[in-house]
Amino acid sequence: MSGVQIGQVTHYFDHLNVAVLSLTESLRVGDTVHILGHSTDFRQEVTSLQVEHQPVNEVKPGDDVAMKVVQRVHVHDKVFKLTDE
Repeated sequence: MSGVQIGQVTHYFDHLNVAVLSLTESLRVGDTVHILGHSTDFRQEVTSLQVEHQPVNEVKPGDDVAMKVVQRVHVHDKVFKLTDE
């Protein structure tokens, strides 16, 4: 699998396990992302996205999107969308 950077983490809410992302590319439920930072390195399938507290299936560049994450992330961690190439 290879990936392209699509954004970065701008906030993390540890009590909810939710990361807020600033995106430069679209992202949808079912995509696989790789989150990478100084002490962060994991992959997960996107299972939940929200914009302004409303569930959505797809987000576009410029949206501030909340995503449920399986591990702790940190501000400035990079987000990559993985492809099967």
